[in-house]
Amino acid sequence: MTFVASTPTRAGTRDPRVDHGRPLETEYRPRHPLDLRRTLLVQRRGSGDPTMTLAGAVIWRASRTPDGVATLAIRETHPGVVRAAAWGPGRDWALAQLPALCGADDDPRDFDASRHPLVADAHHRNPGLRLSRTDLVFDALASAIFEQKVTGMQAFAAWRRIVTWCGERAPGPTPAPMFAPPTIDGWRHVPSWAWHRAGLEPPQSKTIVRAARRGDAIARAVRAADDGEAVDRVLVSQPGIGPWTSAETRIRALGDPDAVSVGDFHLAHEVGYALTGERVDDDGMLRLLDPWAGQRQRVIRLLGASGVSEPRRAPRLHPEDHRAR
Repeated sequence: MTFVASTPTRAGTRDPRVDHGRPLETEYRPRHPLDLRRTLLVQRRGSGDPTMTLAGAVIWRASRTPDGVATLAIRETHPGVVRAAAWGPGRDWALAQLPALCGADDDPRDFDASRHPLVADAHHRNPGLRLSRTDLVFDALASAIFEQKVTGMQAFAAWRRIVTWCGERAPGPTPAPMFAPPTIDGWRHVPSWAWHRAGLEPPQSKTIVRAARRGDAIARAVRAADDGEAVDRVLVSQPGIGPWTSAETRIRALGDPDAVSVGDFHLAHEVGYALTGERVDDDGMLRLLDPWAGQRQRVIRLLGASGVSEPRRAPRLHPEDHRAR
């Protein structure tokens, strides 16, 4: 598989980075239909995310694995054939994680899409939509905290700045400079001026720092939890972390098919409009999703893939009015 080499900088010189040599490569043949982009890009935090980018047919992902930083380059070379190359000290872990990242652990066999015609149609038209998981609990938690009570644009910009300034340069011939998030200890030591310059509010930055003090214990407890409710109990017991943040963490890190981000400004409206043609609040959304208990996140993803969306009529939001914690 051929990958794009590092590109020239504005000054005309090559982007300086360590030569990590030839990558490890693997081939993954999923036993199910797979829409690679729709499955993987749920992990991207905005179009400028320094940990994940698209370059033509290749999805590039930088992550901090338990074995160190790794860069993955992933593409579908033929229908049903995914090729990946990995660089860096965490490359073995990243390649072993590739099937889960592509939704191999997701099991929709018990999902009954027939309960609503829109859900049934979206399920029929999107057989390759799978729920991705990274198993990187603290990274998912930190990125969710960035998005508390602010607009997505503000959160993604702050994430981009902090990860670029305080993370670690990703190895390999990435199409542009990419960075893996800080270590858990690194999150604790992000300078106060960096949070301020990045545009993250003190409640969010303090929550990340507090969580990082117990980051390893939180990650262990989440991995040991039996189900989504147990994960919620672990996460919401931490100061500054509520149901919305817990659900977002479960979605990204664990591929939880039942997680619902209660408290999101738009989600209840979108779900209500798609299923009934009318807006609903969080309680109304939960009632509508109740027939799919255990698979509610899958329904939300299918509704997003359906193309049905409520016309935007709301006034421009104040940053603090967007999402719950």
